[in-house]
Formats: sequence, C-alpha cells, structure tokens
Amino acid sequence: MNPISSHPAGPPGPRPFDCSRRPGPPALVLVAHGSRDPRALETMRAIMERVRRLRCAVPVRLGHIELNEPLLPDTLAALGTAPAVLVPLLLTRGHHVKHDIPDVIAATAAHARMAAPLGPHPLLVQTLYERLMEAGWPAAANEATRRTGAVVLAAAGSRDPDSAADTRRTARLLADRLGVPVVPAYASAARPTVPTALRALAARGRDRIAVAACFTAPGRFATQCAQAAPWLASAPLGDHPALARLVLHRYDQALADPATAAALARASAGEPAPASA
Repeated sequence: MNPISSHPAGPPGPRPFDCSRRPGPPALVLVAHGSRDPRALETMRAIMERVRRLRCAVPVRLGHIELNEPLLPDTLAALGTAPAVLVPLLLTRGHHVKHDIPDVIAATAAHARMAAPLGPHPLLVQTLYERLMEAGWPAAANEATRRTGAVVLAAAGSRDPDSAADTRRTARLLADRLGVPVVPAYASAARPTVPTALRALAARGRDRIAVAACFTAPGRFATQCAQAAPWLASAPLGDHPALARLVLHRYDQALADPATAAALARASAGEPAPASA
C-alpha cells in the first residue's frame, strides 16, 4: 500500500488563497490624439512603456481619438466590462476632453471614468523646463538672460476659453521657474500665433527668445512652431520621466474621487455599467 494512503486522512487544511480572484486595479488607458507623423505613435508607445515600468501592477493600454490605431473605441471594447480610468495625453480642457472622450465612453459598455488632462500642473512645467535645458537654455540665468530672454509657449490651440486659461496658467508657472516672460501662443484656432508672439517680444527688446513645445509628441504643429524659433526650440514633451509621473498622478487623482471609486468598485463586483459614464 502506498505509504501516503495508508494513514487515515486528517481534517482538510486551509485552502490556499487564490490571488487570481482578487480584483486588480483598474486599467489605465492613455488617450492620445493621433497624428500622421509616425514619430507620434512611437512616442505614445514609449510613454506607455515608461508608465508600465513605474506601476507594474496596473494594466496600461493606449487608445487614439483619431488617425492612429488602436482607436479609443476599440481599446475600450477589448477591455469589455473591466474597470478603467482614461488619462488624456492632452494638456488642456478643450473639445476632446469635454466632448469627444466622454462621447466614446457613453457609446460603450465599458466601466470607464476619465481623469483630468495633464495640464496645468507643476510636473508638466518640470517637463517643459527640462526640455528647454536640453535645447540649450542656460541652467543658471544671468542678468543678461533675465533682461533679454523670453519664451514662447507654443500650444496647439482651441476655441474653448478653458483651454486658453489652462495654457496661460502653464505659461505663468514656467515663467516663475525661468525668471523671464513666457507668452502663450498657438498653432491654430486661437490667438496670438507663434510668429505674432515672437514679433511682440522682439519689439519689447527681447532678442533671445526660445520656443517651448507644449505638445505631447512630434507632429505638424510642433514642427511648424519649432521652425519659427529665432534662437532655440525645445523638443515635444514625449517620453519624459516627469510626464509619466504626471500620468500616474492623474490616474490616482481619479481613483481618489468618491464617485469614480464607487463606480469602479461596482464594475469590479460585476455590476452592469450605467446608461451613461
């Protein structure tokens, strides 16, 4: 007789805890605009990988509003009924944040909630500042720089007044960091344009003017604004450590909201999604 089976069975011991049954954290869906520039998609994938490395327990996905795959509706469809927080890789409260992304959420069965856009925030300013340093802006501004230097904060532009207010706030925070004037300007849909802002600063005696790219990734607008720079132009925000931390901050902020936490808890429990998210 097998020596193990020759003894009477004792009382069953405690069953091992099945970790797979514990609900994991909600997915983090990065929502990018999309671009025909192939560098934009490469940048979004790099941002996604950096965020994953910072928070390995969180499933991270990518969805685009237009022009690139995966499109946001397809990303949400692949998640099914799993809870998710959408973090827009957008820098202000414009039409995409207020209408396009909520419309996509409402049209799906996803248990999804949207976080705030990336800006304005000190971590966004940190990213802008370090990109300017990489482009050649002096790390220690002397009297000449403070007297003759300036920055044009180049953004995409929007007709939404909240978007313009957010860009102005980011410009003020960056000006405080640099100690020189920072003027917001736009590639489309808003005024002043980047060339207009450059001329206005030159008329004030500011002849060392940098263009700070307030764009998440390379694209047509970022290229046009950089080409207008009379001195130096910074690279788009891209795969920067501070930007990845900002993404996770917005994700955590959304989860700290009581209404969002309750809705996602219901999703984890298997309850159906509400009629509108």
